[in-house]
Amino acid sequence: MAEETTPESIHPLRDVWLRPRRVVRELADTPITRIDYLLGITQGIVSWLSLSRAQSAGTSSTVAQILARAALAGPIAGVLGLYLMSAVYTRLARRAGGSATRAQIFHVLAYSGVPMIASLGIWLLTAALAGRATFLNGPPADLQPFLALLVRAQFLSHVLLVGWSLLLQVMAFSEAERLPTSRAFGVWLLGQVLVMLAILLLWILVIGFGVSPLPST
Repeated sequence: MAEETTPESIHPLRDVWLRPRRVVRELADTPITRIDYLLGITQGIVSWLSLSRAQSAGTSSTVAQILARAALAGPIAGVLGLYLMSAVYTRLARRAGGSATRAQIFHVLAYSGVPMIASLGIWLLTAALAGRATFLNGPPADLQPFLALLVRAQFLSHVLLVGWSLLLQVMAFSEAERLPTSRAFGVWLLGQVLVMLAILLLWILVIGFGVSPLPST
């Protein structure tokens, strides 16, 4: 008599790293939950920290001030970003023949950002050890060699984790929309371009009104 096999349980936060398609299938009928929002908050905080580094915020602000701004603005930007991108992708995917609901797209965008949890941990560890140098666009010449290496390693890890997150996003998007990977990538890329243009337009309007996106103290 053949032994009965029990289906392997899925842990979305763990399995999405290597099996995003299976995670998407597991979450297909699940409504948006607190985990989705927490993942969006994490993405927003990491994006704010990355923006702070790109603008060398460490030259004019303390680490505590930079982290405080990220903790205040990052969650709002992250959650709003998920809503905006899920709305854009839902509309684009339907025109391309996809059938996923907005909640399913929200899951895709949220859970594909799981690598940002690791990135946030590395950001915080580096900030605790290297201080303001973490948020400079390149380590200063007088920084200790170990800390300079740490800052460079942190930047490289961030780039790799963001790249992995984007790869997961495309694969999960393809599964959710029942689209071939090539077509899903095209829809994903178009959505990224539209969102970036919208952000650029908003940025220009903000600058035009004389408001700094990263307020100095």
